[in-house]
Amino acid sequence: MDYGAARPVDPRVFDAMSPYFSNFFGNPASFHTYGFDSLKALNLAREQVASLLNVEDEEIFFTSCATESNNLGILGAAQRYKKSGNKVVVSEIEHISVLNICKELTRQGFEVSYASVEPDGIINLEKLKELVDEETILVSIMAANGEIGTIQPIEKVAEIAHDQGALFHTDATAAAGQIPLDASKYEFDLMTLSSNDLYGPKGVGALYLRKGLRLKPHMIGGGQENGLRSGSENVPGIVGMGKAAELAMGEMISEAGRLTKLRNKLIEGVTESVPHSYLNGHPKERLPNNANIRFSYIEGEALILSLDQLGIYVSSGSACVAKTLEPSHVLRALGLKHEEAHGSLVFTLGKSNRDEHVEYVVRHILEVVRKLRSMSPLTPKELR
Repeated sequence: MDYGAARPVDPRVFDAMSPYFSNFFGNPASFHTYGFDSLKALNLAREQVASLLNVEDEEIFFTSCATESNNLGILGAAQRYKKSGNKVVVSEIEHISVLNICKELTRQGFEVSYASVEPDGIINLEKLKELVDEETILVSIMAANGEIGTIQPIEKVAEIAHDQGALFHTDATAAAGQIPLDASKYEFDLMTLSSNDLYGPKGVGALYLRKGLRLKPHMIGGGQENGLRSGSENVPGIVGMGKAAELAMGEMISEAGRLTKLRNKLIEGVTESVPHSYLNGHPKERLPNNANIRFSYIEGEALILSLDQLGIYVSSGSACVAKTLEPSHVLRALGLKHEEAHGSLVFTLGKSNRDEHVEYVVRHILEVVRKLRSMSPLTPKELR
């Protein structure tokens, strides 16, 4: 129940990738049949990813991961258009890769502002408007938060950014393949995608860049990806991402409906059976597969280890910051206290999950919570 940290490669994706490791091993830049075969595969993958976002093929650029796409999109846009202004606006609950990029922007002399969110994780649009002005060159707000599951009104955010002449970037890593994302309809300028979050291979990502915009590249070399991201393309990985995008597009509605039922069953089962357990994030505007639940008088790490012994695998936040001892910056931004944030678990469901898995979790989590609370000096007597 931790599909947020990593997802298995869909067998159909693996089958599509397999020939490009050995049989079709050409470099897409080569001017012969082996190169042409790889180039065709590359173009097909670009078309498949573009279709997922309803954009043109030439607006998709492949990278090594979502983090690189965020770097290319945010740093590249800020540095390319810095003559137009020096302000960048992001939300307080962005992924750590975005927040660390913002620290770098600050070191480079840019002014970065952080928009607050409501207790349910939804961006405060009125306060966002106050931060975005004519000096703002870029606004970056994630499409959905992978930790608390809250889906953002990014269409309205894009409108706020464009009203002041700013570009709009959204990190859609957690949202792509789970909810519809029409980058063309809402005139998004940049969008980050991850292959693995689509059940594709790790080590591949993509950046959507609206036609007509330019970025300052950070990978300088042979000019691949139209000069935006040099380096020989990872053809098998890109083929895998393309296939994963195609499958996600075809199965999104049915899979989202299935996961939503499982998610609701999990949330209701846990919060109704375990006293003093609460849902974090928006109750309805949330990703189909996400359930972030906090448990009073208990540490999330202790819960994770205890559940692991029962074959239940969950997380306490983003895997990218799992080694730190600090409470989740996302939960702190919602207004939770340190101890409340530390007592939260993130359940992210996926393709292999079934009703019996949810029932197994609900059946065992109460006994685990009771055992841990009995050992905690913070637990009230009536809960011991």
